[in-house]
Amino acid sequence: MSSWEAVVDRITSFIQECVKKAGARGVVIGVSGGIDSACVAKLSTMALGKDSVLGLIMPEKDVTPPQDVEDAVSFCNGLGIRYKVLEINPLVDAFVSVLGDKPEIAVANLKPRIRMTLLYFHANSERLLVAGTGNRSELMVGYFTKYGDGGVDILPIGDLYKTEVFQLARHIGIPDSLISKKPSARLWKGQTDEEELGISYERIDAVLKAMEEGKTAGIRREDLDIVAEMVERSRHKRELPPVASVRDLV
Repeated sequence: MSSWEAVVDRITSFIQECVKKAGARGVVIGVSGGIDSACVAKLSTMALGKDSVLGLIMPEKDVTPPQDVEDAVSFCNGLGIRYKVLEINPLVDAFVSVLGDKPEIAVANLKPRIRMTLLYFHANSERLLVAGTGNRSELMVGYFTKYGDGGVDILPIGDLYKTEVFQLARHIGIPDSLISKKPSARLWKGQTDEEELGISYERIDAVLKAMEEGKTAGIRREDLDIVAEMVERSRHKRELPPVASVRDLV
């Protein structure tokens, strides 16, 4: 058994166990037309069977490229799983109409929180778990919206760095058209992950691995400083909210 076959076996077993323990009927996944969600959808289908996986495709008109929607629909059809296309513009517009003009970043983060709500609506309606699509690189540097795409029940690829997700994708037969796309959260038109982060995933992963192993001597100081700051600044995203301790007073 190759190492990647072992990884696939471990992840599919993990998905099966989580669903069984929760007494759920399967999983629901936000399918974006990108590599991470494709891997999670494929692994979930391998673990549970196509009838136990629901894909939600949640584009935003004038922001999500039509090709992403076409790729997501085609991928779901290829897997044979159920899917729904739910455009989020009416929901975003409803919030903005009530809240008024707000900073761009506030509106951008509203979108993944709306998608999270749609995922949990369907999860609650059909007794499903929400399978998140975050990878280790995104989780460690905090490149996700708190209570947005970070609001999930399980993280099947959450222990794989982004560069490793590309390797996994090739191993399980994700289409090259999805693998070759520039990673993007589609927070605004033309947005890409690496441009927003200011550093490539390849460099991020090199730093994260070096930090994990305690071997940062060969890492560029600039890269180390950038990634270390992101990790520290996003620590709150990876922890439960702090609780004021008063038990000794009552």
